[in-house]
Amino acid sequence: MADMQKKMAAALAAVNGYLQMEEAAAAAQAAMEPAPAPPAHQTYWSQSGRQDMMSMRRLIQLRTFATNR
Repeated sequence: MADMQKKMAAALAAVNGYLQMEEAAAAAQAAMEPAPAPPAHQTYWSQSGRQDMMSMRRLIQLRTFATNR
């Protein structure tokens, strides 16, 4: 019984040590990463182009699903 408890304690200590190492690595990486850049300013032309692409995809989807009805 004592042997089983020693094995359990060793396993739990290993898992705890691994979790602490992961937390330390995540904290170090977060400290090293620069802040994300602000999003680029979108022009009206780019917004219009994206809107046009979305509307064309919508029309294609409607045509695709209309034939299945």
